[in-house]
Amino acid sequence: MHTRQSNIKIKVMSNDERNIVMLIDDDEVCLAMGREILESKYTMYPVPSGEQAFVILQKITPDLILLDIEMSGMDGYEVLKRLKQEKATKDIPVIILTSRGNPGDELDGLRLGAIDFITKPFSPLLLVQRIENHLLICSQRKELTRHTNDLEEEVKKQTEKIKKLQNAMLNTFSGIVEFRDKVSEGHTGLVLKYLEKMLDAMLKHGLYKDEVKSWDRETFISAAQIHDIGKIYVSEAILNKPGKISDKEFDEIKKHPAYGLMIINRIRQQLTDNHLFLDYAAVFAESHHERWDGTGYPKGQKGKNIPLAGRLMALVDVYDALVSVRPHKNPMAPHDAAKEIIRGADTIFDPALVEIFKTVSDDFADITKRHGG
Repeated sequence: MHTRQSNIKIKVMSNDERNIVMLIDDDEVCLAMGREILESKYTMYPVPSGEQAFVILQKITPDLILLDIEMSGMDGYEVLKRLKQEKATKDIPVIILTSRGNPGDELDGLRLGAIDFITKPFSPLLLVQRIENHLLICSQRKELTRHTNDLEEEVKKQTEKIKKLQNAMLNTFSGIVEFRDKVSEGHTGLVLKYLEKMLDAMLKHGLYKDEVKSWDRETFISAAQIHDIGKIYVSEAILNKPGKISDKEFDEIKKHPAYGLMIINRIRQQLTDNHLFLDYAAVFAESHHERWDGTGYPKGQKGKNIPLAGRLMALVDVYDALVSVRPHKNPMAPHDAAKEIIRGADTIFDPALVEIFKTVSDDFADITKRHGG
C-alpha cells in the first residue's frame, strides 16, 4: 500500500568520484530507506514522482535508476517508456522495484527495457549488490565502447595516412607520365575535374544511377589519375614527336592501355587482398580508348560491353585533347570541342553520356578557361 505523495526535499550527497543513483518512488518510507542504505556509497537523488524525476533529469544524468512500478500519477511503466524513448535517457540502466509478486509485472518491465527487478521490501545487502553488479557491467560496457571508439579513431587516422600516401604516389606516377609525355602536361588534373562534373550530372539526371551510386567516389576519382600509366612503356621520342606521327608510331602508342593493365596486374600479384582502387584503375587504364561503335582499342569492345568507367573516361579524355595544344594541332575553342563530342555520339561515345555532356558543356568550358588556357 502506498502513502500520499511526499513533499520530501531532495538531498544530494555530492562527490565527483561517486556514481549517481536516482530512486523514484512515491512511498516516503521507501525513499527514506533507500537513501539511508545507499547514500554512503552513491550520490543519491531520491525523487517522489515520475514527473519530478524528468525535471531533474534535464540537469543531471544518473548512472542508474531505481524505479517503483506502482505509483500514483505517472506510474513506473509510463516513466520507463518515456525514459527509453528519449535520447538523453534511453541508455540509463533501470532496475524496477515491485511489491506485487506477480512475475508478469517483472516481465513487462524487462520487456520495456529495465535491466533487472527487485521485490519490495528489499534486503539492503541484495539491493547494494544488485546495484554494484549492474554498475560494474555498465562501466565495463562504457570502457569497451570507449576502447572501440579509440580503435575506430586510430583506424580512421591510419586510413587517412594511407590515403595521403596513395594520393602522393598517384600524383608522382601521373607526374612521371606527363613529364615523359610533355604535350599532355596538366592533362590528368583537368580530366578529373571534367569527370567529376559528369558524375554529378549523371546522378542529377538519374543516368546509370545504380552503378554510379555503387562506386566509391573518392577511390574512383583517385584511380582515374593513372589511366595513362601505360605510357611509361612508350618511347618518349614518339610521345613528344613534333608534327604528325606515322601509322607505325601510332600503333606503338595504341599499346599503352594494355601496358597500363599489365602494370596494375603486376601490383595486384604482389598483394594478398583485392583492392577496389586497383579494380577501378584497371578499368580506366584498359578501356579509355574503346569506342562505342567497336572501332577503338585495345579490344575493340562495342556499346555497353565497354565498362561504364571506360566510356566516361573516353569522353572526358577526348574533350581535353581537343581543347589542348598538341604538336600536330592548335587547341580548339571549348564550344567547338563540345560540337565534336556531340558529333561523336553513337560512334565514338555512349550517346546517353553525350546527352549528359550537353547539360555540363558550359561547365567544361569554364574549367578549360580557368585551368587549361
